[in-house]
Amino acid sequence: MRRIALALLGLLFVAPAAAQPDFAPKVKARLIAEHTTVAPGGTVAVALEENIRSGWHTYWLNPGEAGLPTTLDWSLPAGWKAGPIQWPYPKRLPVGPLMNYGYEGTVWLLSDITVPRDATPGQTVTLKAHASWLVCKEVCIPEDAMVSLPVSVGAAASSDPAVETKFAEARAKLPAPSPWPMRFHKGESLDLFILAPNLSQARPAGAQFFPARPGEVKDMAPQLLGFARDGLVLRLVPGRKPGTALDGVIVLTSADGSVQALDVHALPGPVPPVQFIESGEGETNGIGWPLALLFALIGGLILNLMPCVLPVLAMKALAVAGKAGKAHGEAAREGLSYGAGTVLSFLVLGGAVIALRAGGQAVGWGFQLQNPAAVAGFALLIFAIGLNLSGVFEIPGFGAGDTLTRRRGAIGAFFTGVLAVAVAAPCTAPFMAGALGFALTQPAAVALSVFLALGLGFAAPFIAIGLSPALLRLLPKPGNWMLRFRQFLAFPMYGAAAWLVWVLAQESGSGGVIALLAAMIAIAFAAWIWDAAREARRGWRVLATVLAAAGVAGSVALLSTLGPAAPQAPAADVSGIPSQPYSAVALQSLRAQNRAVFVNVTAAWCVTCLVNEKVAFTAPVQAAFAARHIAYLTADWTRRNPEITALLEAHGRSGVPLYLYYAPGKDAPLVLPQVLTAGAILRAIGAQ
Repeated sequence: MRRIALALLGLLFVAPAAAQPDFAPKVKARLIAEHTTVAPGGTVAVALEENIRSGWHTYWLNPGEAGLPTTLDWSLPAGWKAGPIQWPYPKRLPVGPLMNYGYEGTVWLLSDITVPRDATPGQTVTLKAHASWLVCKEVCIPEDAMVSLPVSVGAAASSDPAVETKFAEARAKLPAPSPWPMRFHKGESLDLFILAPNLSQARPAGAQFFPARPGEVKDMAPQLLGFARDGLVLRLVPGRKPGTALDGVIVLTSADGSVQALDVHALPGPVPPVQFIESGEGETNGIGWPLALLFALIGGLILNLMPCVLPVLAMKALAVAGKAGKAHGEAAREGLSYGAGTVLSFLVLGGAVIALRAGGQAVGWGFQLQNPAAVAGFALLIFAIGLNLSGVFEIPGFGAGDTLTRRRGAIGAFFTGVLAVAVAAPCTAPFMAGALGFALTQPAAVALSVFLALGLGFAAPFIAIGLSPALLRLLPKPGNWMLRFRQFLAFPMYGAAAWLVWVLAQESGSGGVIALLAAMIAIAFAAWIWDAAREARRGWRVLATVLAAAGVAGSVALLSTLGPAAPQAPAADVSGIPSQPYSAVALQSLRAQNRAVFVNVTAAWCVTCLVNEKVAFTAPVQAAFAARHIAYLTADWTRRNPEITALLEAHGRSGVPLYLYYAPGKDAPLVLPQVLTAGAILRAIGAQ
């Protein structure tokens, strides 16, 4: 019934094809024996040869998202036995939005036939089988055939050398038992690890995994091949069905084009950090450790000028202004304290990313802002700093008022560095992307050295001012103007807090926004009452402290009510160009139509992304997209999405933004600069 239903559905969706019926068989089948004469008690390999019409295909043991495998129902003489079909490795066969696993051209399906010991020499028997299969193109047609084969029983086996060669070729396509142990880790992605150092050194050009059971992986999703120190990792997108073991076939393609298929039986276990390429097509990030360190240093310097860091420049400017007129030693201490806060924060964030990825999480740079609670907490911190700058409350040594001239200013400088990194963390600057892409494929010590260089680059300008008397002399002397300047600089903090409220709206909907605004009111009340009671009697101070603590606790309780991200959050794209959400299926479908495709990997919490979209996607760019019929896909990484994470990693990136242009007929995309301009887009699409 399933075969008939599939055939009818195929005819229904491709009704025009029925205008000229073609009733000729799409598959010609026959049986071929490896030996024409077999000995009593021996075994003979028999192949069901399927000659499949060009453009059509039949199916593997697991047909994928649609289809049915070939079956053989044997009719054998008494005592003769047939073994199961031995399946050669298949190929991926995308059909519309579905991914199938099967065969094209000519395929041999082998079975072993066992001859009884009491078979009479000189006897000729006929092996018969009812073969049935589903053959598909735009439509699916169930076909079958009765196939038969005479075999002689003799004292010794005899065969045709040409036929033996064909059987040898067929056996070469059968998956071999893996000589290496395998394990897998399933989280937001499903990583299959082959513990084989020599394979890692040989660097196969591609790999494809075919699951033995339907539903274990998302068949249409891209598969990313990666190289660890001790083997290979293939990153998959998991399906809905969990399993205690992962079974199937992995097909490895060598650099010379030769293919080796291995049986997979993997049990859960740890998977090491790995560097991914697009399986069969991509290239690894070729930079080495020294170049990665240089790129990280330069990227950290440039990160100071990225739009996402502009709000915290207020705090940095205030701290820098407070250095003027100080002794060189004190200014140096503050500069080094700021550097320590910056470097330590980069190391902590880098270590968190490394640890989460080692645990199988599909995270990248800026992952913390994919969590609504983290966004809300960060918004409260920025809001509280704004209140501090406005004078609602004072924290000695944190960089406000006359404390700027005190020795404890080093504490404020340290936390200014921490805050600067917290604001900058979601963003990536030029040069920084390549360095981070390299770092996240290396052992922890090497990776952390890259984050160290990034922190040093980010802190370098402020450290230089503290250490250089010449630069200090250029700064204006502290005075009353700093009080007004401090109050003015509170407004960038409020602006950053408002932006984070908008980000939370993308991740958690209106309920999350209400909870955050209520928490902000509670924090403001706590700050005000705590500061107002500083000079009151002891009893009032105790009461004020209790009320302030209650306000802070109330804000935390409100944030704990944040639920999961809204299922229908709007995309982060603000470019003004009609777009559709990114998926690997959508990209593949558009490229199959020979369409030009522009992919914008963005996030609501990435200010650089939003600025790029406003600045670069001008009216001429929009007109060029429309005139050239360019499809525009928005890969919104505001919330965790393993498919988008895989796309970033395939191009050596660990964070957003990323801009890709797929020209018609080109295998690899053009990667555009992270600081985007209209001219760069027009040049990429050939409109300038």
